Amino acid sequence: MSKPASPTFATLVQEFFTDYMVQQRALSPRTVASYRDTFVLLLRFAEKQLGKAPVSVQLSDISAKFLAAFLDHLEGERHNSARSRNIRLAAVRSFLKFAARRDLANLRVIEQALAVPMKRFDRKMVGFVPREQMLAVIDVPTDTWVGQRDRLLLTLMFNTGARVSEIIGVRVRDVVLGPTSSVRLHGKGRKQRSLPLWKSAARAVRDWLHVNPQLHADAPLLPRRDGMPMTRANVAQRLKLAVKAATTKFPDLAKMAVTPHIVRHSTAMSLLQSGADPCDIALWLGHESPSTTHVCRSRSRDEGTRVGAAEGTRDQAGAVPPTEGSDAVPTVAVIM
Repeated sequence: MSKPASPTFATLVQEFFTDYMVQQRALSPRTVASYRDTFVLLLRFAEKQLGKAPVSVQLSDISAKFLAAFLDHLEGERHNSARSRNIRLAAVRSFLKFAARRDLANLRVIEQALAVPMKRFDRKMVGFVPREQMLAVIDVPTDTWVGQRDRLLLTLMFNTGARVSEIIGVRVRDVVLGPTSSVRLHGKGRKQRSLPLWKSAARAVRDWLHVNPQLHADAPLLPRRDGMPMTRANVAQRLKLAVKAATTKFPDLAKMAVTPHIVRHSTAMSLLQSGADPCDIALWLGHESPSTTHVCRSRSRDEGTRVGAAEGTRDQAGAVPPTEGSDAVPTVAVIM
């Protein structure tokens, strides 16, 4: 009686993505996309390193030596950070553990590959933009359609501290306007949270929808001119232009590398300076654990004077992060 043939690498990859990730574990589309990108890079490297087309790669080719070379390639040639390297390695590890239950003939190769360690790295202190400067970035004078959209984009980013993926994923139906306006964000791991909007932010949303009546409930709140959602690159570019324009009022901004993540961290700093509890901020930002927020807390203690009048002062529209009024306590509804 002949032994059953081991599944091919291509079969394992297909089963991993379709049966295991999508059907069995029901992972989010963002997670699937991240794993997909890892395998695209892996197969391209295999074609260059081993001289094999993707359809010719075997599971035995994914040895510890090959995997270590792939990770070195990510850091050395693609200039990935140690954190990004570890994310790619985690994706490959997940696949190898899946493959180990289906291809017993290559258990030794899989075991050795799984022994490739994660790389330790120093956690750099994330910078932030002082509140007055952040408001200057938001309030860059403009009367164009794109300029109005960008102002609403930056207002919502600073109000909510949303990730880029969350802010570009906001649909018109996710915004509730009324006595207590709010926006629903779709975060990591299929988790959703509802955050209150400043009165100025709610007013900006109303004005935006008034001049864009074509935006239906399922449409992106912040579309491009073609009606499609903005991309990460779009957001980074528009933020860069707004920061550049604001340097006329605050020249120090020219020395700062302001990214969407820096805006998110600036929100956390404003929340801390307004007296919010780190556990509440963790919920506000959608952190998995409050321990992530303690990094911001240490930064606040060291450089609190840079934030300025975040406590007990108001912006031009009378808003104090996180909500209206200096005594406001951040409230967030989390939907699992």
